[in-house]
Parts: sequence; C-alpha cells; structure tokens
Amino acid sequence: MIDKNTDIRSLIDETIRSIRSKTDFSADTGIILGTGLGALVKEIDTVLVIDYNDIPHFPLATVEFHSGKLIFGSISGKSVIAMQGRFHYYEGYSMQEITYPVRILKELGVKNLIISNACGSMNPLIPKGSLMLIEDHINLLGDNPLIGRHDSRMGPRFPDMSRPWNPGLIEKCEQIALSLGIKIYKGVYAAMSGPSLETRAEYRFLRAIGADAVGMSTVPENIVANQLGMIVLGISIITDECYPESLKEASIEEIIATAEKAEPYLTALTKTLISKL
Repeated sequence: MIDKNTDIRSLIDETIRSIRSKTDFSADTGIILGTGLGALVKEIDTVLVIDYNDIPHFPLATVEFHSGKLIFGSISGKSVIAMQGRFHYYEGYSMQEITYPVRILKELGVKNLIISNACGSMNPLIPKGSLMLIEDHINLLGDNPLIGRHDSRMGPRFPDMSRPWNPGLIEKCEQIALSLGIKIYKGVYAAMSGPSLETRAEYRFLRAIGADAVGMSTVPENIVANQLGMIVLGISIITDECYPESLKEASIEEIIATAEKAEPYLTALTKTLISKL
C-alpha cells in the first residue's frame, strides 16, 4: 500500500523501469478517462497497451465500468498516453494511490493533462447530457494527496491553486466547441467521497457554497498535476440532474447511458483540442 509515509520516489523509479523495459514511448499529452468515457480509446492509433496489473505499484481498477489499461499511441498525429480507467477514494485506496498514475504520466513526459469525468449537476442552467469545462473546484473529500512525507523532487510542498484548471485551455476548448457546434458550459466541480450519492440537503449545501456539479474523482489528480507543474484541463459530462425539489431516484445504468450518448461530443472536442496542442 502507498500511504502518507511511503517513499513514493523509489516506487516511481521501479514503475518507470518496468514500463521502459517495454517501450521508450513518451508523450506531451495525457488523458484520464472517467466513467462511461472509455470509447475515446477507439480514436487512438495504438502503439502499446499495458494492463494496470502488469505495472508495478499501480492500483487495480475495481469499478466494473473502468477497464484498467495504460494506452500509448497518437490522436490527430499527436502522441498521447491514456488511462482507460481511474481510481477512487471510495474504492478504499489512499490519496497517494489514487494519484500515483499522474506522477507516472509526468515521468513519461506528459506536460498537458486532460481529465474527464461523469458528474451530476446542481445548476438548472447546466442540464443532463451537457459538457462542462471545470473552471474551479471544491475539495470535500476530507483528505489531500499531498499530506504526509514530502520529496522536493516531486514539486513544492505548497503548490499554488489559484488557477488549477488552465484558463488558456478552457478558452481554447470554448472556441473549438463553437466551431464544432457543440454547446458547452463552464462551472465549479465539487468532489465528494461517495460511493453513496448525495441527499437533498447535501445538494442544497453544495449549490449554496458555489458548486455547479458534483462527482467522486478528479480533484486529487488535479492537485498532484498542479504540484508537478502540469497544464490541466477538466471536462465533465453531466449525467444526472441533482435538483433537490425535483430529485428522482438515481440509476447507475441511466447515468452510464447518458455518458455514452454525450461521449461523441467529448471525443470530437478532445480530438480537435489535441491536434492544436
């Protein structure tokens, strides 16, 4: 287990040696694919696929709709490394384990990190089936991946988080969406631990403190990416509407189906963005 007291640097070195025994591939852009969003890999001209269980110190994806593969290849002629499947706090992993793959992506050359997720909207102006660019976030997970043993080789102890989601990439995405005829929103993403969904009172609270959408991932990865000096973009698919006065019982099947319907728009947006990075 990787925890707050682990010498992560030594584990990273071992992981990189293992990957480098299979490939010398490097890429400027990394992609983390969230719930129901794995089909983007069909757009990758694949060079190599490594299962997570073949990568030393990588956690294993335990959620049934997360595949658990590290994919090396290209999109729109640009080299990329994609994580097909991510890790969550509710799976029982530590924050250090959840974010360990981000540190590996950095070691493999990644400078630009695109993080996707599926989440619920508390903002009536951002409806189900929409795409939302994350312009800021609220960490309500009750933990932080930077707590504990610090190694200055992996970035500052106190990274600045005044603009954790890159304004330049957000603006570029807005321009691309306009050119493609894709309606897109911007909002604040709140991270809760899950796996239970929120109550009506919690949705009211989240809206009151400024959150537009809520999910169970993304924020820890962003924190570590910022510590590492990466340029980070977040794109959410809004899969359900979390309006307290008209709240309906949630269906995971419907959430996944909504993500899959919106996925072609996310794919088109991501492909075009990567071509311009």
